[in-house]
Amino acid sequence: MARLTLALLLLLLLAGPPAARPAPPTCYSRMLGLSREITGDFQLLQAAEPAEACVRYLPHLYLDIHNYCVLAKLHDFVASPQCWKVAQVDTLKDKVRKLYTIMNSFCRRDLVFLSDDCNALEYPIPVTTSPPDHQR
Repeated sequence: MARLTLALLLLLLLAGPPAARPAPPTCYSRMLGLSREITGDFQLLQAAEPAEACVRYLPHLYLDIHNYCVLAKLHDFVASPQCWKVAQVDTLKDKVRKLYTIMNSFCRRDLVFLSDDCNALEYPIPVTTSPPDHQR
């Protein structure tokens, strides 16, 4: 019996400590995740056949939380009068408002802006996944 108890104790020690809960998201990870979610939702909204014509006239919403102009972009999107009372747009504007509040209040000290190129938020550089032809 003592050998069995010793074997179980050894097995528990080798198994390691119980799994810890993951760390809560940081301000930065929360901002980054929410900005990606908003950009994806906006692209889906633009790609889908809009039930309302006003969706075509919404300001472009490509977000880069490292660009200083993103704060003005978020503010302008929420303040845009297009598509009032359209459920998908209202939900998107709520997310944008939340990101703006997080960036402007809670996580202000965590922000590091690497650019102030406002045009980059209007016409983002496409992401390429393959090298140019001359590098293949």
